Amino acid sequence: MTTNLIQGYEVVIGFETHAQLATNTKIFSRASTAFGAEPNTQACAVDLALPGTLPVMNKKAVECAIRLGLALGSHIAPESVFARKHYFYPDLPHGYQISQFDKPVVQGGTVSFYLGEEKKTVRLVRAHLEADAGKSLHEDFIGMSGIDLNRAGTALLEIVTEPDMRSSNEAVAYAKALHQVVTWIGICDGNMQEGSFRCDANVSVRRPGAPLGTRREIKNLNSFRNMQQAIDYEIRWQIEQIEDGIAIQQATVLFDPDTGETRAMRTKEDAADYRYFPDPDLPPLVIAPQWIDDIRAQMPELPQAMAQRFVVQYGLPEYDATTLTQSQAMAAYFEAAAQACGQPKLASNWVMGEISRRLNAEEIGMEQVKVSAGQLGTLIARIHGNVISNNAARQVFEALWSGEGVDVDAVIDAKGLKQMNDTGALEKIIDEVIAANPANVEQYRAGKDKAFNALVGQVMKASKGKANPQQVNALLKARLN
Repeated sequence: MTTNLIQGYEVVIGFETHAQLATNTKIFSRASTAFGAEPNTQACAVDLALPGTLPVMNKKAVECAIRLGLALGSHIAPESVFARKHYFYPDLPHGYQISQFDKPVVQGGTVSFYLGEEKKTVRLVRAHLEADAGKSLHEDFIGMSGIDLNRAGTALLEIVTEPDMRSSNEAVAYAKALHQVVTWIGICDGNMQEGSFRCDANVSVRRPGAPLGTRREIKNLNSFRNMQQAIDYEIRWQIEQIEDGIAIQQATVLFDPDTGETRAMRTKEDAADYRYFPDPDLPPLVIAPQWIDDIRAQMPELPQAMAQRFVVQYGLPEYDATTLTQSQAMAAYFEAAAQACGQPKLASNWVMGEISRRLNAEEIGMEQVKVSAGQLGTLIARIHGNVISNNAARQVFEALWSGEGVDVDAVIDAKGLKQMNDTGALEKIIDEVIAANPANVEQYRAGKDKAFNALVGQVMKASKGKANPQQVNALLKARLN
């Protein structure tokens, strides 16, 4: 969807994202957070809510929250409070979730990103720490459900936006930008399939200028593709309901990727339904200014700052700089290759082109790239130095990627790919081609450019593709004119 108005309706979208924090143990206990263990093998007495057990705050989780606040320009509350959020599900042993309500740890902030060439900014309401629930298992049981409490108590940071987004495209771009930030600063691994980065989209529609419509919350969107499909379907569904004279009821819905439809799961609760009150077992969380300063000093260069540096330092277009800073691994790879060859724009072209194409084709990440940044830098330097042609460079790249060779120059020599730059030898070939193709020569002199291209092709063929194309063009024109 490229417009903010659909059938005369304005779309309004807000997000709640649960980022599982990169802690080895849970937020209030020492139980492991490792993924993939046998059910109920990583739930200790605290997670099971056994009588007499008390929660103890995980310092690393607080550090993660501070890092996010610093990255997004948020206010980090010097004192925040944990609350009990009451609801009764089988996978919630306490009968309540330990979360934060009126005094969250991270307050405000923004996430900025580009939608096409337009810069967008989404305001954040808050980001608060909380303990995850367990998981209900339905697939392996007939007529009943199982409960796995391995995830119960895992540290989460729930990141809540204002209703600032106006299309599914904008919503997905926001989610990708937030995903980039949390993985970049190392507070979440971002694995959506394993549930480490779960997004809930609050969607409503209204006539322009009218009050906000009734929202429906699409829960647990676990891929960007599903996110777009779910939001698009929900928008169409709500508009159809309103056009048919049916009022939208506030609800929590699930998206079924098999049917491409959302379906209501339960009526949506409001804050009052959860009966929040401060958790008596946890004192206020106090964050000293020095702690914030210490973490700020350890923060990496952020994506937008790095992209701007690439524009200034390497003279890259903004599009290149933004693309190359989608991940730290890609940014580091580009920078190493650019410094190795001294040709940053060529390095950018290769990373965004051939490198990205190979990674996508083999469905691997930058961490598994099969040509090192040093090798790519050397290859680009040989192209720029007219040692090899672009076509020969692709052959060298293929050999490096497939493991046929390691040293760029050795591969060039072994395959006989060095470009012919000897002016005397090229002039001899050109003279022979001119003599053998009088018709093309006459056509060129009569003003037909295609005839010149045909002569260039004959020279390249006679040199077995080793001639420098630019040099061939210059010498051939000189001979013909």
